[in-house]
Amino acid sequence: MRDNIKLILKSGKDQSILRRHPWIFSGAIKKMTGKPLEGDVVDIYDNKNKFLARGHYQPGTIAVRILTFEDEKIDDTFFVSGINRAVNYRERMGILDLPSTNVFRLIHAEGDNLPGLVIDVYNDVAVMQAHSAGMHQQRELMAEILMALKRPHISAVYDKSAATLPYKAGIEHKNGVLRGEVTANIVEEYAYKFHVDWEEGQKTGFFVDQRENRKLIEAYSAGRNVLNLFAYTGGFSVYALRNAKKVHTVDASSRAMGVAEQNIKLNYGEDARHESFTGDAFRFMDESDIKYDLIVLDPPAFAKHQNVLHNALQGYKRLNMKALEIINSGGILFTFSCSQVVNRENFRKSVFAAAANTGRNVRILKQLSQPADHPVNIYHPESEYLKGLVLYIE
Repeated sequence: MRDNIKLILKSGKDQSILRRHPWIFSGAIKKMTGKPLEGDVVDIYDNKNKFLARGHYQPGTIAVRILTFEDEKIDDTFFVSGINRAVNYRERMGILDLPSTNVFRLIHAEGDNLPGLVIDVYNDVAVMQAHSAGMHQQRELMAEILMALKRPHISAVYDKSAATLPYKAGIEHKNGVLRGEVTANIVEEYAYKFHVDWEEGQKTGFFVDQRENRKLIEAYSAGRNVLNLFAYTGGFSVYALRNAKKVHTVDASSRAMGVAEQNIKLNYGEDARHESFTGDAFRFMDESDIKYDLIVLDPPAFAKHQNVLHNALQGYKRLNMKALEIINSGGILFTFSCSQVVNRENFRKSVFAAAANTGRNVRILKQLSQPADHPVNIYHPESEYLKGLVLYIE
């Protein structure tokens, strides 16, 4: 086994590491003592040859994802300890004891100091996604650690990393079961039941991060006509239908709409208050002759890179303007951004611009974020990717 390759930073480029930010950008590197392969563990030194950190190397803008700021080995014990810390945190936060809930995030990448690794639990199945070659190389070890946990009990591990691995790594990966046997795919969240397709669905199969925000919809939807746009598999619709007068569910994917309809039936049977529509959200609002009392806007990320930030902010403004035009006086708007490069301030400015352009009086009732099982590393503001506002529209 070869020694870790040293990456020496340019003078002054160590400041972000001293502030414990977990990424090293390629432009900060002065030289390397060798040629690391993607996924190799490398050591980071300042320009005066002082050890700073250790992490996984990858070619590209983000050159290193830091695993530790201590001079310690990155071995099996390191990863066992990291996963146990994440489990202990969730036990302390009550995530493992949420009422009538068996779906949650167990590992949240940088938020759990395990950059490049995401693990969601669906009942007793752990669905894993590696976002770096370094974490991909540890997939068998991760599966062993998960299967050995006493709590939560894991009976199977499914690896769904084909779409998340860096394309430059050249890894030919096929999603599949690493341990155990995967059978039922119906989960429970606050007593609501959902079909989860971790094989073909988005992310790991379900938007786990919206759990607490979905629960909030239940209270606000009483007696209202609700429009759920970019609905995916209808999570917000299921919660809204508990108290709503009517719920319309819209998504561009006919496949997602099929699952959404299954989820409605799973919880309510045949319910005439619900109707689903497959199509573009903007076009649906343009052609709608209905005024709604509550609208949910939960679009996919409009910006994944900084160079398209301006266009993304314009997109959020346009989307919220459309919603404000078709919402009744006294209506409630739930609006979200899951774009990592769109910070909370920028998102709020876009919604402000939308309100100003429509001339509606708007009050902010709540500011929303991601739940405790998606922790935000205070040294890594990028990990706060989910932003939301609950607005009252006069």
